Amino acid sequence: MRPNDAYIDLIVDTLEGLESGARAPFLQRLFLTLAHVDIPENQAVALWDDVLLRRTHLSAVGESPVSFQTALVDVLASRGMFRVPVVLEYDDLKSLHRNAVTDPLTGLYNRRLFTETFDKEINRARRYAHPLSLVILDLHRFKEVNDKHGHPRGDEVLQAAATTLRKTLRTSDSAFRIGGDEFALLLPQTDSAQASALSRRIGIAFAEILRPLDLSITVTMDHGVATYPQDGEQRDSLIRIADERLYRTKNAIHQNSAPDSTAATPPHAEAPLPTSTVPVKPVVDLPPAPAVPQPEPQPAPEATAPAPAPAPPVVQSPAVSPLQISPPSFQVVPEEPRLYAVPRKAERVSMAGTNAYAVLGDQSSERARVVDLGFGGVALDFPTAKGLPDTLLAVLHVPILPPVRVNLKRLWTKQINEDTVRVGCCFIS
Repeated sequence: MRPNDAYIDLIVDTLEGLESGARAPFLQRLFLTLAHVDIPENQAVALWDDVLLRRTHLSAVGESPVSFQTALVDVLASRGMFRVPVVLEYDDLKSLHRNAVTDPLTGLYNRRLFTETFDKEINRARRYAHPLSLVILDLHRFKEVNDKHGHPRGDEVLQAAATTLRKTLRTSDSAFRIGGDEFALLLPQTDSAQASALSRRIGIAFAEILRPLDLSITVTMDHGVATYPQDGEQRDSLIRIADERLYRTKNAIHQNSAPDSTAATPPHAEAPLPTSTVPVKPVVDLPPAPAVPQPEPQPAPEATAPAPAPAPPVVQSPAVSPLQISPPSFQVVPEEPRLYAVPRKAERVSMAGTNAYAVLGDQSSERARVVDLGFGGVALDFPTAKGLPDTLLAVLHVPILPPVRVNLKRLWTKQINEDTVRVGCCFIS
């Protein structure tokens, strides 16, 4: 016997002991739930008896038990109570609901559910006096990917963005695709600083996930943040502010972006030597390097009188080393060995004002305060550095992220005051 049949038989046994006046309201609601048909109370009991009789008859004719649902559909169809009879399994109904609220390409929730969820989260934040942050994201230069590589490759970029969001967010957060290359995040109990820090981490993770696609166009994920109630208390106002901040950020970051021909340049390639004295702004953000000492100017042996006014030196001979040519905003330095093979990918995120901390080793009683967090390491405050090993195991507890277990290597130590020693560590795994 199937579970539904056992449930119906339990109802049958229970209703046999009730009077007709008590059975009618219950049966009316039962038919409305099972078949979505509204039966008057004065007809509900008679219809119930007809369905039970039809089930007994069909089971006898077919020499096998017939479910209550089959008999119910047969009775309602024979009486013309079904305009468009549809028999639907529960799993199929769930699939229809899931498809109605999700984006088929990325698997994220769609814009319709974004509107409904946003209103519910605002009401919840208002009820419990918690902050709620909205993050609007879009993909910079995504249209160029479609134009150059085709829409199938663009779909892969969108799927990579969705994968990034699913891997980065908490279970209480929600991600939506609200447009072609636009996404939205709803972050309950998250203030503006935490939402901005999360958005920067999403951008870093997105760049790593895109790396296997080997695109010749650098696609980045820009963001704008609006927080309830500081920036507004209504859905439309928060969306407008987040959009404004998104495009303000895009203009500030990408207004001096390089042309398409530089997109394929390797990130560690040397900048070409300029052939004119026009100031050139280097495309690659090189790390600071020691200045090259310039030779002392030597007076010409034929000179008999000093020049009336000093003038900037003019290079005329091609025999002069190009390392001595220094245009106003461009400097070429000799190749120096680099301390790290991978350049920093994001600025340090300050943990000031938060309760971020690190648990050292397996002893929960030994803790250190997290000062800031970056792509390659973390800064911690200890009461003392005495006995602190060069490498240590720690579990980081910072806002937005779940606890992260890391291995750290101590790089530097600085005495802040009598009770605080700051230690800079890099991640080694």
